[in-house]
Amino acid sequence: MSLGELARRSGLSKQTLSKIEQGVGNPTVETLALLGAALDVSARRLLTEWGTPVYVQRAAEGEWHEVRDRTERMLDEVYGSGYVRTLILRLERTGPQSQTIEPHTAGTLHHLYVVTGKLRAGPVNDLVELAAGDFVRFPGDVAHQYLCLSERAVAHMVTTVPQVRQFGPTVTGKPDPGNRA
Repeated sequence: MSLGELARRSGLSKQTLSKIEQGVGNPTVETLALLGAALDVSARRLLTEWGTPVYVQRAAEGEWHEVRDRTERMLDEVYGSGYVRTLILRLERTGPQSQTIEPHTAGTLHHLYVVTGKLRAGPVNDLVELAAGDFVRFPGDVAHQYLCLSERAVAHMVTTVPQVRQFGPTVTGKPDPGNRA
């Protein structure tokens, strides 16, 4: 989309948009809302930090809140649309555990909640020791590991992978130079 088209859709000046694009503008919340609406993206997504660091929430730090007919504890909240995989990990301490998991797609995040036992998890250069009730979020787009420290451990893991368009649009009868399938 051209700068002129974005200005037309958002009602913002080309100069304002140019400053934002160059990283020298200081947009207001209203400006971000207009820009987000023009791009069909929430302002929250515009402000989401990429390259997420490891985030740990210890069991004792978790806050429980009464919500209608239940009590809940927020572990983490990230914006995104794409692929989400939820699974339960059952780990056992069985000798040397030096298996490194290769990086996944850029932007992948692992969200791991320890149900029972103790384990060490995270990027190979930033492993965190965790016990039952602890939560960690870490990038899955770098080499990482899961190591069982107790006899057995059970963890709930959610993996999120941003939706990335893999193929460009095609026009019937004309090859798309951007489509490298």
